[in-house]
Amino acid sequence: RSTLFPYTTLFRSCAALILLAPLIWRARGEFMRLERPGLHLLRVVLSTLEVAAFFVAVIYLPLADVITYYLACPIFVTALSAIVLREDVGWRRWTAVAVGFCGVLIAMRPSTQSISWPALVALGGSTSFAILMLVTRQVRGAPDIVLASSQSVGTLVFGALLLPFGWQTPTLPDFGLFALAGAISVGALLCVNRSLKLAPASVVVPFQYSMIVWAVLLGYFAFGG
Repeated sequence: RSTLFPYTTLFRSCAALILLAPLIWRARGEFMRLERPGLHLLRVVLSTLEVAAFFVAVIYLPLADVITYYLACPIFVTALSAIVLREDVGWRRWTAVAVGFCGVLIAMRPSTQSISWPALVALGGSTSFAILMLVTRQVRGAPDIVLASSQSVGTLVFGALLLPFGWQTPTLPDFGLFALAGAISVGALLCVNRSLKLAPASVVVPFQYSMIVWAVLLGYFAFGG
């Protein structure tokens, strides 16, 4: 899995951008009229770091452990949204987030591998994702296609920079999985960004707890646990 890490980020992003190409062309003028470009650049950096951290973490940790760290994100977002975005976060939301995270810990039962440097990478990825949600909320006026495609460009560049450190030709099934991952990422990016346009970050992010179902299923069927 470690040898395919650069290709996962590169070809996954290529597939995503190919799917988005018609929308990018139609909205090409919007890319030149962005407000607060610094925040858009920060979004790209945070998104790339989050994706890279996730893929590195799953190389060394069970998927369930990585997801446990990523599901700490609602706690970070709830706290930071009150401080940074001045959103009204009442005790009900805090209670829901705390109960949800306790449920995650009980269900996932993180292993002893959770205390290691890959665990710190996963925690860093979770933190990056939390800040990414806040920044996305701040630039929610930008078109959906701009937000999604810029994130894909960031991971594409990151994957391309890693390729010189070792080339291994992916197999045909690998390319199929890359294409599938790209298609899924397009849908995920568009949905997450749209949700942050419609509701406060502290309301949107707790829905991330639904990942527990997919983590258990995918961890079992794809990685054997």
